[in-house]
Amino acid sequence: MSATEVDFYEVLGVSRDADGATIKSAYRKLAMQYHPDRNAGCKENEDKFKAVSAAYECLKDPQKRAAYDRYGHAAFQNGGPGAGHPGSDFGDIGDIFETIFGSAFGGGGRAQPRRGADLRYDMQIDLEDAFHGKSAEIEIEVSQNCETCHGSGATPGTRARTCNLCSGRGQVRAKQGFFVVERPCPNCHGSGEVITSPCRDCGGEGRVDRPQKLEVEIPPGVDTGTRIRLSGKGEAGPRGAPPGDLYIFVHVKPHAIFQREGTTLATRVPISFTKAALGGSIDIPNLDGEEVTIEIPAGIQSGKQLRQRGAGMPVLQGRGRGDLVIEIAVETPTKLSKQQRALLEQFRETETGDECPESRGFFDKLKSTFGG
Repeated sequence: MSATEVDFYEVLGVSRDADGATIKSAYRKLAMQYHPDRNAGCKENEDKFKAVSAAYECLKDPQKRAAYDRYGHAAFQNGGPGAGHPGSDFGDIGDIFETIFGSAFGGGGRAQPRRGADLRYDMQIDLEDAFHGKSAEIEIEVSQNCETCHGSGATPGTRARTCNLCSGRGQVRAKQGFFVVERPCPNCHGSGEVITSPCRDCGGEGRVDRPQKLEVEIPPGVDTGTRIRLSGKGEAGPRGAPPGDLYIFVHVKPHAIFQREGTTLATRVPISFTKAALGGSIDIPNLDGEEVTIEIPAGIQSGKQLRQRGAGMPVLQGRGRGDLVIEIAVETPTKLSKQQRALLEQFRETETGDECPESRGFFDKLKSTFGG
């Protein structure tokens, strides 16, 4: 099969309006099918593989594909507009090698040390601590470098030797039919080294579990779900490998007075019906220790929200504060003295209905709706 005689789209088995993902998928499938390493000595399949590679090299490039769609193979001949013949290299052959053979062709080198595991610690704090920030000491049980062998895993005065089975790569290759796969070396368990005289305190691991105290700085403005990273405070890596990280997950406890929504603090404040009718002011103690004075307009109704700018939570790692929002709840007296009752009776006698327009409007609507 010659790439110059057969349509590139037909070679890959795709339509002319196929997108890049479809073209790449078709190429991978055919390249795996016709790859010379899977068809040793088959000249026909080798030619097909070259044609498939040439077709993909052209169609994966938007400029080359546009030139091919317009001029055909002539676009790449005799200085045509697409000069630079497709197929001069195999494009994504590296991807195909990796798909077929794993990392067997990915280069040699010694095994890289495995980094220690990351750890998680859940910390509960009060809303006041989230407002002000705090410095807290925690204690965790964590794997740390062995003090006897200094993390090497070998008895002091000795050292690990290169694994003779994998030559220090930590991986061994095995052929399974047409495929070559890599697996962790069974002799050194992927480390690339063998310890003949393991440290008695860590058993050759290079690390031991022991409690560790850490100081954690909680910045103002943290919220539930905030994650604080302590670099290098996770588990030590095996045999001197770099340690992982420790992540502190913050959980803010519910507060008796305030509810929090981001940087906004909210609370429900009951006021007397006389203050609601006449207006006035109330003082609300805030988390910063200062009292916030809220002005109550005359005639305020239950459910009305009043906002005090800049009296909420601090902005995490930023400037300024959110708002304080109070929801008014007008409270009706449950106990009245004789004098109070008498005064209210006098007030009722003077009512005209205009004092409570919402109530009057509702009953007027009832009358008009039901005709009574």
